[in-house]
Amino acid sequence: MERKSFLLRIDPALWADIEAWAQDELRSVNGQIEYLLRQAVQKRKGSKPRPSPPSSELPSVES
Repeated sequence: MERKSFLLRIDPALWADIEAWAQDELRSVNGQIEYLLRQAVQKRKGSKPRPSPPSSELPSVES
């Protein structure tokens, strides 16, 4: 699957929280943000969230 890249400016404290959460769930920060966005979009649409792909299928982007 082709992925869209974009720049995201984020508060350092929020980044730290997401980074810690991602580590707890064995995801990269990028994978965690994508997971959270997918959940929010599905909730907004009113449908069940589809399962996230295993972290091995997600590109690891660390800063």
